[in-house]
Amino acid sequence: MIKRRTFLKGAALHLAGAGMVSPITLHAAAAGRIRIGSCRVNLEQAKQAGLDGVEIEVGNAAESLRVADPAVRQQYKEQMAQTGLKISSFMMGLLNSNPLATDARAPAWLEQSIDAAKDLGAGVILVAFFGKGNLLQDGQLKQAEVDVVVERLKAAAPRARKAGVILAIENTLSAKQNAEILERIGHDSVRVYYDVGNSTRNGYDVPSEIRFLKDRIACIHFKDGSSYLGEGQIKFEPIAAAIKAIGYQGWIVMETSNPSKDPVADAKSNAAYIRKLFATG
Repeated sequence: MIKRRTFLKGAALHLAGAGMVSPITLHAAAAGRIRIGSCRVNLEQAKQAGLDGVEIEVGNAAESLRVADPAVRQQYKEQMAQTGLKISSFMMGLLNSNPLATDARAPAWLEQSIDAAKDLGAGVILVAFFGKGNLLQDGQLKQAEVDVVVERLKAAAPRARKAGVILAIENTLSAKQNAEILERIGHDSVRVYYDVGNSTRNGYDVPSEIRFLKDRIACIHFKDGSSYLGEGQIKFEPIAAAIKAIGYQGWIVMETSNPSKDPVADAKSNAAYIRKLFATG
C-alpha cells in the first residue's frame, strides 16, 4: 500500500507538472500539515519556542532592500542551517508608508523581494496595504489606486511564478473585494494573506470569509490584540473549523502580542494553543 504522504507528494508533483497547482499548494501537500511561524521572534527564538519558522521584514525604504543584499541572505541561510527552521514568508511592511500604488520604487521592491524569497526558500510575500497604503476610504475602494495596484501586481506575477513565490495581499478589504481584485489580476501567483485579527476588528465574518476565499488564501495571520490566543475576544474554534474545511495546509504565522514580556515563552504558549486547535504534533 502506498503511504499517504508519498501519495500526496506524488499527486502534487503530477499536478504541478500539468500546470494545475501553485507552488504554495505543492509545498503544503508535501508537508501534509499546518506549520506554525511567527513574525515576532527571530529564528533562534523560534527554535526555542518549538516553532517551524519565522516571517521576516524585507527592510526599510531604499533603492535596494535589505533582503536584496546577498550578505544578509547568507546570514539567514546560516541561521536556518543552525536551527533547522525555515523562513515562511516575507513582510513588505514598508508599503504601509510607501504605498505600492504611489511609490515609483515599489515595482523594483517587488522584484527584489521575489528574487530574495526564491533564494531563501520563502514561499509567500506579504504585500501590505495599511496606513498610507490603505485601499479604502469611507468604506469604498480608492479606485484609481486599486487600478495601479492591479497593474503592478499583474506585471510582477510572472516573475513570482517563475520563482515559486506567491504575492499575498493583506489589507482592510472584505473577502469579496479582495476576490474582485484577484479576478482583475487573473494570476494564481497573486493571492490573499488573511489576517483573522484585522478581519475581526473590521467587522467581517471570518469563518465565512475563509470559506469564501478558499484556495485564494496563501497564508494566515493569527492574533488577538493584547491577549494570548484563545483568551481574548476572537473565537478561534469556528475559524479553525473553516480553515480545516477548505483543506488549508500552509503556514499560520503568529502576529501576537507579548503579555509576559518573554517572547519565547509567549510564542510557545500561543503555538501550543494552535496545535490544540488543529490537533497537530
